[in-house]
Amino acid sequence: MKKLIFMGTGTVVLSMLTACIGALAQPYPAKAVRIVVGLAPGGGTDIVTRMVAQKLGPQIGQQIVVDNRPGAGGNVAAELVARAAPDGHTLIVVTASHAVNPSLYKKMAYDPLKDFAAITQLTSQPYLFVVNPSVPARSVKEFVTLAKGSKDGITYASSGAGLLGHLGMELLRTQASFKAVHVPYKGAGPALIDTVAGQVDAFFPTIISGLPQVKSGRLRAIGVTTLKRSPLLPDVATVAEQGFPGFEVSGWYGLLAPAAAPKEVLQYLHKETVKVLTLADIKSRMEADGAEPVGNEPERFARYIEAEMVKWAKVVKDSGARAD
Repeated sequence: MKKLIFMGTGTVVLSMLTACIGALAQPYPAKAVRIVVGLAPGGGTDIVTRMVAQKLGPQIGQQIVVDNRPGAGGNVAAELVARAAPDGHTLIVVTASHAVNPSLYKKMAYDPLKDFAAITQLTSQPYLFVVNPSVPARSVKEFVTLAKGSKDGITYASSGAGLLGHLGMELLRTQASFKAVHVPYKGAGPALIDTVAGQVDAFFPTIISGLPQVKSGRLRAIGVTTLKRSPLLPDVATVAEQGFPGFEVSGWYGLLAPAAAPKEVLQYLHKETVKVLTLADIKSRMEADGAEPVGNEPERFARYIEAEMVKWAKVVKDSGARAD
């Protein structure tokens, strides 16, 4: 009788071990993949994420669900994913704010480097340096000269304190040694409206939001903030070309996973995501919006995030910027 009981117990244990091993051996992905976005639906980050997800899902053989969790400049979404199961079924698309937030917020519930594993940078996109047509400056140098000679102080808008449009102007201001009055808005829309109306003199919008106003003549573009010119405005010189070498403000989106995700899963996601970014229709749609697909290696993307954190920490400190 004891022998039979022993054999039965052994059978149960063996069955349990077999089930566990079978579960661990299940190919990735074993279920739907969730990509969290820290901004509201309809914006550039959301559009790019859904564009990639639409192609990536069929490639990996699972549904991809985009989950918008806006709040605190992306911190709400980042904290959620940092604490998620590190099995590759919960990912996040972050923006440049991921590298800026540690300098803006006094307390953060996650570490932007240690709590995440880089998969790849999805895009890079420039900002435009635009002025109201009444501003007598047709180049960055002329704007700087005008700002230095302004008695009342030249004004510039931003989509919000601590965002790249704000910090980009602060970077130029400290590099060129001129004074300017920062006027923060709650979003690019109202900032553009007031720049067009002449309530403020200048603005650093993303190329996708600023381009229609430039094309219509309501705003004048005097510079592009990336190191190379945009194909959408080939006649507009970069800020760096205009006597400010090394000046660069680049918006970007990137794909991350929780830090402890298996290396083979990260490698698989990198390979499949890069395939998506090289598709002709994806490239053309992104480039039409002024974005350049990237698809770099995880190690390179991780180093880029770290470099961005160092760069913007200095600008935040020099400008005294704080999160709203």
